[in-house]
Amino acid sequence: MYHPDLLDRLERSLPDSGFPALVLNADYTPLSYYPLSLWSWQDAIKAAFLERVDVVAEYDREIRSPSFAMRLPSVVALRQYVKPSTNPAFTRFNLFLRDRFTCQYCGAREDLTFDHVVPRSYGGRTTWTNVTTACAPCNLRKGGRTPAEAHMFPRQRPYQPTSHQLQENGRAFPPHYCHETWRDYLYWDVELEA
Repeated sequence: MYHPDLLDRLERSLPDSGFPALVLNADYTPLSYYPLSLWSWQDAIKAAFLERVDVVAEYDREIRSPSFAMRLPSVVALRQYVKPSTNPAFTRFNLFLRDRFTCQYCGAREDLTFDHVVPRSYGGRTTWTNVTTACAPCNLRKGGRTPAEAHMFPRQRPYQPTSHQLQENGRAFPPHYCHETWRDYLYWDVELEA
């Protein structure tokens, strides 16, 4: 049974930022690849106590209270399947992910912002099909003009991606931190070594 005071005592023994848990759906696939679906160790332990997840793998690190000891979960799987959304939210991050963090005018990867292909002053709307990733210099150079007026055309036509497409794009950007117990769940579809 979960007791809030028990978690409070355990929290004092570990740093907040360490030991994240990879969160898998009930089918043992990550809820999200990019950003990677991670919970803090506190949230993972609380979910385990509430029997909302199964602990699949653990860290070598253990937490203790006077009457309890538990190894920290490194991978947890939800007990109930969460159906992924087919239409991702229109956010700056998802836009950059759709365009693979690349300016659609020059190919730069730094100083990214977004550009209205048809400018708002011409009636262009802020939608998936009218906004593209641009570096600040290209965005400034294009200004409030149409692609034809500026002689600047996006490398790919803006489109509304599916969640699956964003997940696939996200796999190209490995996480900065990847515990050894996560590899079996993140890279199950890569080609095996001979």
